[in-house]
Amino acid sequence: MARVVGIDHLVIRVGDFRRSKRFYDAVLGCLGFKLKYDYADHAGWSNGKTLFWIGEADAEGKKHPHRAGNIGFHHYAFELSRRRDVDDLYVLLKSKRVKVVDAPADYPEYGTGYYAVYFLDPDGLKLEGMYFPPPRPKRRATGAKKAI
Repeated sequence: MARVVGIDHLVIRVGDFRRSKRFYDAVLGCLGFKLKYDYADHAGWSNGKTLFWIGEADAEGKKHPHRAGNIGFHHYAFELSRRRDVDDLYVLLKSKRVKVVDAPADYPEYGTGYYAVYFLDPDGLKLEGMYFPPPRPKRRATGAKKAI
């Protein structure tokens, strides 16, 4: 049976390639991605594990802007290694005047320690920067002695 070992790349279509490229260059740069592929109407950033691509939508696609609730993409979450990374991303988003849907906050309904910021790209696609600490290992019961 085949086994997925990771997500190699994601490709999204954008309405204005230049505008979106500036946006993603700033956001993905803050998240540790570097521009790896740069073409006239599409570009790809890599963090060494995953590629994130954008490409210009065609004329027909530009007639149908993204609408939350349609079939398809709901949001994409970037998992970050620390709460501070979420806060740093928020500072960048504010400095770039990015539309922030939900400022950094705890979301206990998603699990203990879940902390995230939600924001929109220039076409209204919802993105998330989130931190979710791994569960702590369970401690052994006190009083139990280890056999030697």
